[in-house]
Amino acid sequence: MTSFLLHDVFDPTSRLAVAMSGGVDSSVAAWMLREDGHPLVGLFMRNGVAIPEEQAGKKSCCSAGDARDARMVAAALDIPFQAVDLKREFGELIRHFVAEYQAGRTPNPCALCNRDLKFDALLECADAVGAAGVATGHYARVGRVDGRVAVRRGVDRAKDQSYQLFAVREEHLERTRLPLGELTKPQVRELAERAALRTAKKADSQEICFVPGNDYRRLLAERGVEFRPGPMVDTAGRALGTHDGIERYTIGQRRGLGIATGTPMYVVDLLVDSATVVLGPVDACASRWLELDGINWIGVDAPASGHLEADVQVRYHHSAAPADVHVSGARVRVEFKSPQLAVAAGQGAALYRGDRLIGGGWIARAERPPRVAPNASEPSAREPEAAPAP
Repeated sequence: MTSFLLHDVFDPTSRLAVAMSGGVDSSVAAWMLREDGHPLVGLFMRNGVAIPEEQAGKKSCCSAGDARDARMVAAALDIPFQAVDLKREFGELIRHFVAEYQAGRTPNPCALCNRDLKFDALLECADAVGAAGVATGHYARVGRVDGRVAVRRGVDRAKDQSYQLFAVREEHLERTRLPLGELTKPQVRELAERAALRTAKKADSQEICFVPGNDYRRLLAERGVEFRPGPMVDTAGRALGTHDGIERYTIGQRRGLGIATGTPMYVVDLLVDSATVVLGPVDACASRWLELDGINWIGVDAPASGHLEADVQVRYHHSAAPADVHVSGARVRVEFKSPQLAVAAGQGAALYRGDRLIGGGWIARAERPPRVAPNASEPSAREPEAAPAP
């Protein structure tokens, strides 16, 4: 078996730019790299979204308080620090986020941020300050296999963030250090205490940085989205009630439906043209297949065509499932060995071999339950008859 060389990416004396969010993870990443002897510069991403401190709460990131913590940690470590204005880039990210909900899709802003900001825009900043690459506090491992960059899951499977790197280009990962990949969260906290970092006991960020309180519906309203009411139906087309805006719902949603049927119901489809929300039991929320756009291969050659087996993870908190992956040029179709719940267009699908991330893409469509939906102009994304695998 080919060995994975974890630290064969940078010369030990290479200058690195550290993405510092003001949290404990990025603080410890910076401390570890300084202890290893790397010259560093700390970079904090300003997103241009004004969030009052009392609204940001303890689990936010990118607030004024986070910027202060990042600056003070950098000062304690005696490393240069810069706040980088990425208002324009974050503006594009937010516009995409809003448009996806309007299209009945479920966006993944963290994966986009990793691709376009942390491992793209920040690399440009690294070039400007003479740094060889960027380091972050992600719980994942980056190294080499057979001379090419390779990404593996973090040792702490409960914190593993390799999924969110599926869209990052290989040439950018070549210039990346992830110091926390071999550590567990308790070990990171322990190191923060040992180093007397002010962020040692700071709560983890669990929110999208531009969506305080994780209330994306409020953000949509603030961005001028006109919520479109419509019918709620079951998979047989029977009327169940009405809703006050299709943009308020996501595939797999169970809570907040406002419907009492005697059995748990889930959102299994969203018909945007007719503003129809389709509900069904949990087994109707399962998909046997999906199709991907924008496939990105990491550390392996892109197959022009053919078939490969992989474990496929369809969202951050999902256990990767065995699947057959059929490739025909840019078209990729994933057929699961067993149906998977709540596969949502707009999310990412990450492909693994064991614990190694080999790439991924954006879910364009997935199987939906057969149904008869009244007043619906678009068909269900169901399995076509005699559909050949690519």
